[in-house]
Amino acid sequence: MAQIKPLSAELQKIACDELEEIPSRIPEDLATLKLWIQQQPHLQARTDDQFLIQFLRGCKYSLEKAKAKIDHFHAMKTKYPQFFSPTNVDDVIFRECHNLGVLTPLPIPLNDNGPRILFYRFNYPTNKFSLEEIFLPINAMHEVLMISDAYAGIHGITYLVDLGKATASHFLHMSPGAIKRIMNFYEKSRPLRIRGICYINASSVAEQFFKAVLSCLSEKLRERVAICGKDISKIYSHIPQKYLPQDYGGSNGCLQQLTADYNKVWDEHRLYFKQNSEFGTNESLRPGKPLDFDDVLGIGGSFRKLNVD
Repeated sequence: MAQIKPLSAELQKIACDELEEIPSRIPEDLATLKLWIQQQPHLQARTDDQFLIQFLRGCKYSLEKAKAKIDHFHAMKTKYPQFFSPTNVDDVIFRECHNLGVLTPLPIPLNDNGPRILFYRFNYPTNKFSLEEIFLPINAMHEVLMISDAYAGIHGITYLVDLGKATASHFLHMSPGAIKRIMNFYEKSRPLRIRGICYINASSVAEQFFKAVLSCLSEKLRERVAICGKDISKIYSHIPQKYLPQDYGGSNGCLQQLTADYNKVWDEHRLYFKQNSEFGTNESLRPGKPLDFDDVLGIGGSFRKLNVD
């Protein structure tokens, strides 16, 4: 019997209708993935049921797509562990970056039974933390959502990004290569659907930056992006006001308290992340040609041509 968390009747119906889940076939599909993983000489992957079923759901039960995503997920974590493969959630810098509250999952999903809303703020000092240090807890948080959040797992994620405190230093902190790497991981490796990205308080500098970022996204994802200026009411057609945090006039939790409380989640997943060091890929053992992510992603360059005057 598969060791997976049961879904509510409403979420199970959506999983069946939208993700093509057939509950009676889950054990067989999981067994197929486990056997395939065992046969890959280059791949050491997690094989617990709750982890694997998210790849099946995220790929709408296409076994071949799930295999490719599992492979890519572990390959990216091996290639760029400083971004994608946290192993010590008790690290002082990890907790310090988390406690800034850069990314916060809001407690009530969109429309009460929809995508998980993640609130992102550019509220970190670029002269103190590297981009890798900032993104490590962010990516760890997504991994927790993969294995524990039914709304994120079935409906996906909607991002609400406040650009009000974003400065030129934040944008110059990121290279096009880093952005491509992150977006490549989010779209091609992580088995969570991105249902929307909504930007608020966008300045002219921010608009320049995100025009550059949009080129890194798939056409499908670009169609799900909404950007508005200081009048955040314009975003209500995408995310109604009550689903915003209390800090922004909504009813969806206090960001400071939610960030503080999330430290308990890190404590609960301490062993899970410690085990991350056991998993990954060895490209020298990969059948065929080893992956070259720098070549695939076109790493290089910077955003220093932005007009930030």
